[in-house]
Amino acid sequence: MKKNTIATLMAMKANGEKISQLTCYDYSTAKLVDAAGINTILVGDSLGMTMQGYSDTLPVTMEEMILYGRSVCRACENAFVILDMPFMSYQVSVEQAVANAGRLMKEGGGNAVKLEGGKSVCEQIKAITACGIPVCAHIGMTPQSVNAMGGFKVQGKGEENARRVLEDALAVEEAGAFMVVLECVPPKLAALITKKTNMITIGIGASAGCDGQVLVYQDMLGMSGEFVPKFVKRYANIGEEMKNAFMAYDAEVKAGTFPTAAQTYAKSDCADEFLAQLDAEYEKK
Repeated sequence: MKKNTIATLMAMKANGEKISQLTCYDYSTAKLVDAAGINTILVGDSLGMTMQGYSDTLPVTMEEMILYGRSVCRACENAFVILDMPFMSYQVSVEQAVANAGRLMKEGGGNAVKLEGGKSVCEQIKAITACGIPVCAHIGMTPQSVNAMGGFKVQGKGEENARRVLEDALAVEEAGAFMVVLECVPPKLAALITKKTNMITIGIGASAGCDGQVLVYQDMLGMSGEFVPKFVKRYANIGEEMKNAFMAYDAEVKAGTFPTAAQTYAKSDCADEFLAQLDAEYEKK
């Protein structure tokens, strides 16, 4: 497998090749994702929900993104790794955005950063890219704005909203973004944005008309509980398999059938005579 870079990813778009992306948050899983040939990994602030149990992404901190990002980056030999900029790490000022993007690259070890928003964050994108840091934008349904949007809802419905999302896409491209995530955007609008922009478009709930797709890996493996977003396809039921394995282990431990001789180091044990001597020497307190 070849190393994925901005150049190879842009060439894939130019050649009409689809680009795969999955979220990931830890070393062990990243090793598997990388070995599977996934082109890009997103260390998303979705970790607030998938790894930490929050109801949204807002509590995630810069320090947490750096920690999780470092863990993933250490595992990747071929995947292009993008690190999310968490809520309020870039909204206050352009200077704050540049400093935190720099921290993610320097301390987290990623290949690019991602931030949410359209026209409102273009100055931040310009400044970050001017420092040599690649930026992936994120428009449509932006989870960090969940309160302002009144929930996780489809964006770009109706003519006025469709124009707004398209203009956001064109604006972030003009600002310097090389990639954009389109989340919960209607299919025809997503296809139009993909046609009108030279950026790589990555869809999540935005149809196959995008240049690539991203899913939260816990969702596609059946590890995220009973609720399944409309845009998710489950490729395995690993969550159920894990639960069954945990239950089997619990039952064997409690029955005394694990461990067996096969899981012990009997050959390293002392002679029975010496152990009997120790037994006699040391009284139980």
